[in-house]
Amino acid sequence: DHIFEKVNPEMEKLGYECKCLGGGKIEHSSKDKKIRVFGLSTGYGKADHSVTVEILKKEYTDYEITWSDDKK
Repeated sequence: DHIFEKVNPEMEKLGYECKCLGGGKIEHSSKDKKIRVFGLSTGYGKADHSVTVEILKKEYTDYEITWSDDKK
């Protein structure tokens, strides 16, 4: 919620219409080159974490990136 509320007005200024499809958390360990996507947003529900992982894999090609439905 916090990120969407900050980003959405700026995106609208650029002419984009945004809709939040869900949320979660990202745990990033640059030392271990690992990223974990998990959890959900109390306001928006759970995002499709598999989509998030596919986006992250394009930028972090040498990382181990995983996701789960765990809340913590």
